[in-house]
Amino acid sequence: MQPARGQISFVGAGPGAADLLTLRAVRRLAEADVVVWASSLVPAEVLTHCREDVELHDSAGMTLEDVLTVFEAGPDAAIVRLHSGDVSLYSALTE
Repeated sequence: MQPARGQISFVGAGPGAADLLTLRAVRRLAEADVVVWASSLVPAEVLTHCREDVELHDSAGMTLEDVLTVFEAGPDAAIVRLHSGDVSLYSALTE
């Protein structure tokens, strides 16, 4: 099932190895127009699942307001918020 346009998918990067993501995580990354990821927590190798033309935002130096601005700037985009581990345990859901 493809994500709806304008949908934000919160994706956990699991233990961080690109080959250990769930199939759904890989699919969401491959379909994303915009990916907001934390380089301080998620290895860049995980981004190999993204399209070449994806718009990447490294949230390591961003505030919550900065991240929300990215979300608001792409109301019709398929956006992935990529976070380490399980996003329900590591606070990305507060966004």
